Amino acid sequence: MLLKDKTIVLGVSGGIAAYKALDLTSRLIKAGAEVKVIMTRSAAEFVTPLSFQSLSKNAVASDMFEEPKVWEIRHISLAKAADVFAVVPATANIIGKIASGIADDMLSTTIMATKAPKLIAPAMNTNMFENPIVQSNINKLGSLDGYHFVMPESGRLACGDTGRGKLADIGVIFDEIMRLALRDKADLRGKKVLVSAGATSEPIDPVRFITNHSTGKMGFSIAKAAYLRGADVTLVSGRSTCEPINGIKTVNIFTAEEMHKAMTVLSKDADIIIMSAAVADFRPEFEAEHKIKKGSDEKLSLSLVRNPDILSELGRQYGGRKVIIGFAMETRALIESAMKKCAEKNADFIVANNLKTEGAGFGTDTNVASVIEKDGTVTEYPKMEKFKLANIILDKAVDILSK
Repeated sequence: MLLKDKTIVLGVSGGIAAYKALDLTSRLIKAGAEVKVIMTRSAAEFVTPLSFQSLSKNAVASDMFEEPKVWEIRHISLAKAADVFAVVPATANIIGKIASGIADDMLSTTIMATKAPKLIAPAMNTNMFENPIVQSNINKLGSLDGYHFVMPESGRLACGDTGRGKLADIGVIFDEIMRLALRDKADLRGKKVLVSAGATSEPIDPVRFITNHSTGKMGFSIAKAAYLRGADVTLVSGRSTCEPINGIKTVNIFTAEEMHKAMTVLSKDADIIIMSAAVADFRPEFEAEHKIKKGSDEKLSLSLVRNPDILSELGRQYGGRKVIIGFAMETRALIESAMKKCAEKNADFIVANNLKTEGAGFGTDTNVASVIEKDGTVTEYPKMEKFKLANIILDKAVDILSK
């Protein structure tokens, strides 16, 4: 539970998106956090305090002058308890109050008193969001140390208008809270991590291509974990079913040659290079200019040529100077093949899994992996979430980097 021993103070202001803060509260609780909720009076018109109290198992604060259950100055105690102070959703009203130093209710008073990092997720009508005064307030706060924003998305709003102002995806907000909460454990802060993910695709003609079943989930998990640990992350992605990760620079490619070019350029500045993409070993020697017609032939022969061996080139160029990590998926002789690959590619270690093992195949949220290090050490891991395995991989990378 990544947020164990962390306290998140969640401020909820009055807007139709207030109900989405319930989902955020649930996710934070599941991640192990202690969640303390402050609601404005307007927010309580959209969602009842009892809903947040039931999820968080903590009383909801709203009234500045409510008789305390224990002797404490409540807004000060909440301000001190916070590891992260998040305002979700944040209306134009609360943003304006904070920017102007106005403290006239429990939420605005508490946020003035906290020294914790503050995350603000605006949600409002498009015209309100684009109002120069609101934008000025957002820019003012964004320029101050300790204030962070997750900007709204474009879409259809509750009022019927379409445009920017819709509360950002709760998953994106959750990830940003987690990144801020784990800042004291950010062992990759100042480091650049380059990750490849997904499947490359090799064109046969304008319609068809050769590819594989990779969904990119493992690589995206590694990129996300590295970002949460403070790294400057660049993700080079082929075909994938994963959504882009907020805060991570993503370079989208199609072919193995395109991935080769991107990794060659980007690896120059990287401290850790993780090749988790499923790169095609071969490509058609020629791509037909037009769609190949079926005709009367019963067979079609393709002439294939080798693609560049990206991991091998990176290992030859940077082995011993940067942390190089490769992946291997096999259907037999897993450890032997991975050991050979680790030596030939000059990698620090290889993460290997068997496609035949339940829970370790393409497209799953779990993996069953063995880590084979260059000195021959083999560590086998049971089935686990890919995000958990991602952190194990990064733990090893940090240990190598420190040496």
